[in-house]
Amino acid sequence: MRTIILFLCLAATPLTAMACPPAPDHRLKTAEIIAALQNSSPQEAPAYSSALWLLWRDAPDAKAQAMLDLGIGFIGRQDFEQAKFVLTQLVEYCPEYAEGYNQRAFAAFLARDFEGALVDLDRAIALNPVHIAAISGKGLTLLGLGRDEEAYQTIRDALQLNPWLSERRFLPKDDSTDI
Repeated sequence: MRTIILFLCLAATPLTAMACPPAPDHRLKTAEIIAALQNSSPQEAPAYSSALWLLWRDAPDAKAQAMLDLGIGFIGRQDFEQAKFVLTQLVEYCPEYAEGYNQRAFAAFLARDFEGALVDLDRAIALNPVHIAAISGKGLTLLGLGRDEEAYQTIRDALQLNPWLSERRFLPKDDSTDI
């Protein structure tokens, strides 16, 4: 509770009048990492995935970073309502920052709000079409909604970017797609 009170006090400062700067442009580095990931071994893949997460979680400024970190912390403590509250403030402040939507979608997914998660995942993917976590998360969300065929295709799309995703296990056993 103290964290929220502290956060609300910070949010009431003149910083809220400032506009969110553009998110860092990591497109070139992301493309390099994805290319390396696609040509990696299963042992190398986790390092590339971690490198992508560092880029995705690189918020536009210190205020956005603090909100993202706080929201992720609430997710880690399974306080999904507080996470969604903080991450909503983040996406309102930085509406062009994909990771804000992705993390809010994750909180919604864990709270079993699949419809809410899907809206945020679509926005995250629109902002960052190669956000592998958002794409694979969308596949899992579609499974949660019972939209299996669409889910399988979305998971296949994610596997095109990262062939080592564990989400492969959700594809039908007879899926002959060679990814």
